[in-house]
Amino acid sequence: MSRVAVLKGGRSLEREVSLRSGARVEDALKRLGHEVHGLDVDHDLVRRLRDLRPDLCFLALHGRDGEDGTVQELLEILGVPYTGSGVSACIRCADKVLAKHHMVDAGLPTPDFFAFTETAFKELGAAEALGEIEERLAFPIVVKPADQGSALGLRIAREASQVPGALVAAFSYSSKVLLERHVRGRDLAVSVLDGRALPIVEAVPEGDMYDFDARYEIGRTSFVCPAQLPEAVAARAAELAVGVHELLGCRDVSRVDLLVDEAGDLHVLEVNVIPGMTETSLLPQAADAAGIAFDDLIARLAERALARA
Repeated sequence: MSRVAVLKGGRSLEREVSLRSGARVEDALKRLGHEVHGLDVDHDLVRRLRDLRPDLCFLALHGRDGEDGTVQELLEILGVPYTGSGVSACIRCADKVLAKHHMVDAGLPTPDFFAFTETAFKELGAAEALGEIEERLAFPIVVKPADQGSALGLRIAREASQVPGALVAAFSYSSKVLLERHVRGRDLAVSVLDGRALPIVEAVPEGDMYDFDARYEIGRTSFVCPAQLPEAVAARAAELAVGVHELLGCRDVSRVDLLVDEAGDLHVLEVNVIPGMTETSLLPQAADAAGIAFDDLIARLAERALARA
């Protein structure tokens, strides 16, 4: 038995999802016989960890502070082992622009893109280049914050008149925005556990877009696992996911989101270093399809963290 602090909640826009993930993780850890303490992360986190002196922290903290290396850096300073990727991998994955540049440099397929900060628009006249950007990417164009998860702030501009509004929406979530070529295709998620790809999950939303509500409202999306794909496409998706996981320096577990277009070509969108653990989350579904029960998944991740102590 270990004393485990489950870090959840926090101040990000994914707070409610994080609380749900954390609650499921806590229940599993209790069933496994651990002494479990759920910590809703706030300004008092360091003092609470010092008082508690946990053997490890299980991270269920989604979004900013949880997935961008912030809490990982604090835990490194305090000498507390934690689940998931280290500081540098979190930084690379949380910034979608940085992650995509790494993919491009490595020759991995990701949709064409441009990215700008709010300063570039306000002080460098980047808005004057929108015509050239639109011409090179072609409509429709995906506009989204560079450092938000769960499709928060994402808009699809189908014509030039919709781009300004999409930019305003994205900038309300982040100081950096990504404009990306839209790929019409099927939403795939490949979870990587201990360096191996789990069965692929396809998300089939009831609407046109796999947005925040479609991800977390039960009944808004149906899931197929393993996804019904040609064998060669499935093998390539698994290969790409493991390759991106390794390229960005992830460890223990990650979830790689991709699209497969009508021609069967794959496009990597992003990497999530703290995948959700809710009832509709994709990692637990993939693990279950691989014969790994939820409690066993949680036990494996906790054991990896303890081994680094």
